Amino acid sequence: MDIPGNTGEADIRLRTQEELRERFADGAQYIAGSPVRGTSGRTHAVVDPSTGAEVFTYDLAGAEDVDRAVAAARAAFPDWSAATPGERSDALHRFAAVLAGHAEDLARLESLQCGKPLKLTREFDVPGTIDNTAFFAGAARHLQGQAAGEYSGDHTSYVRREPIGVVGSVAPWNYPLQMAAWKILPAIAAGNTIVLKPAELTPLTSLLFARAATEAGIPDGVINVVTGAGKEAGERLVGHPDVAMTSFTGSTAVGKRVAEIATATVKRLHLELGGKAPFVVFDDADLDAAVNGAVAGALINTGQDCTAATRAYVQRPLYEEFVARTAALMETVRLGDPFAAGTDLGPLISHVQRDRVAGFVDRARAYARVVTGGEAPGGDLKDGAYYRPTLVADAPQDSEIVQSEIFGPVLVVLPFDGDDDGIRLANDTPYGLAASAWSRDVYRAGRATREIRAGCVWINDHIPIISEMPHGGFQQSGFGKDMSAYSFEEYTQIKHVMFDNTAVARKDWHRTIFGDR
Repeated sequence: MDIPGNTGEADIRLRTQEELRERFADGAQYIAGSPVRGTSGRTHAVVDPSTGAEVFTYDLAGAEDVDRAVAAARAAFPDWSAATPGERSDALHRFAAVLAGHAEDLARLESLQCGKPLKLTREFDVPGTIDNTAFFAGAARHLQGQAAGEYSGDHTSYVRREPIGVVGSVAPWNYPLQMAAWKILPAIAAGNTIVLKPAELTPLTSLLFARAATEAGIPDGVINVVTGAGKEAGERLVGHPDVAMTSFTGSTAVGKRVAEIATATVKRLHLELGGKAPFVVFDDADLDAAVNGAVAGALINTGQDCTAATRAYVQRPLYEEFVARTAALMETVRLGDPFAAGTDLGPLISHVQRDRVAGFVDRARAYARVVTGGEAPGGDLKDGAYYRPTLVADAPQDSEIVQSEIFGPVLVVLPFDGDDDGIRLANDTPYGLAASAWSRDVYRAGRATREIRAGCVWINDHIPIISEMPHGGFQQSGFGKDMSAYSFEEYTQIKHVMFDNTAVARKDWHRTIFGDR
């Protein structure tokens, strides 16, 4: 495997670090349109996972900061919710334009804090966020109720869609910028206000996103960001009595805790949780396409993606060739400095996460075949949280590495026989976020889309997403949708309005209940 050393664009990295320290010197919380410092009395360091070096230290938010942010959001809600759809749309169009002006800053900050290759943040994360903003600018004009009608004699009924109130959102570290957008945009487009808690490992682009909203003229308090620890700031936000809805993206285990806390105040709940996406290759598939799709789908964002291809089920006639060719292609993937143009794959988010991934693979050696990878590189990359692309074959279906979410650059490959067997195995986990099926037969592909239980099923591809289509899972992958008009509706509540058209009708109704008076 060709592994470029840490000889990337050092000047860009250095300039990015200098700029971020200046940009966030006045505080890493954003409340009521202003940067402020956290009051927890504790600090947290943002670490460049490609080098292990601390690049920024900030004051963590505490419960008091969460309370201030919620109060700011609550104060902003009446005016923002009363704005016309056109006014909110115009504000979001301005927001998209401002984000486009900050595109390079956002891309570099995202690469620095996450270890993502700069080409990925420039070509995927940031453009996707701007496109999502533009989509919800349009969607803001299409908040529709239901046509009126006389469904009960002389009464006229209609349905209103209304904003819910203050939304408290908790976002993960794997796609900090995009997750901030996915949570903030549909909420505010529908007329809500929001408090976002990003992961403490990766707060920088969420903060810049919020500042860009103020620059675009979105009123103070509509978007607030508190960067604190999950136990203190996160649980306070989820349980806050003035928060009407909670949206959480993260692991299933933490999602269960979020649901438990939210239940105490009967909040609206939106959960996007873990995944273990199957990648089903039937024996008539285009093998070249499937091999390339498997490597791209498994290694996107160093495998730290809940929709990443993690379980490849390959029909037996193609199995050994698929294993050999996928391993060979993985060995050409270039690990390296995220700021270097030739880097394909960056580090994991932290050494803790790298060691977790390595533990899954090391334990699997007792019952499966590690075909390639399965180790951290040395040399110039030894200080970063790197792990080689890894292919594991022949693991039992009920084994840990097949059933548990690894969240790293690891693909497990298993054979299957008939079509029934392939679909059965694909469904044999508690998750149901995403899946793909590979076949040239339209009937096979159609059956896969019907019978695989997942919120998204790709045919002859794996991983692309678009703003117009929903993202969200089944089973223990959670409920609710991100992106699309479906997510827009998640952030509204339905009100039935009924008019009595005549005084006579009202008198008759009362007589029916109470008799003559």
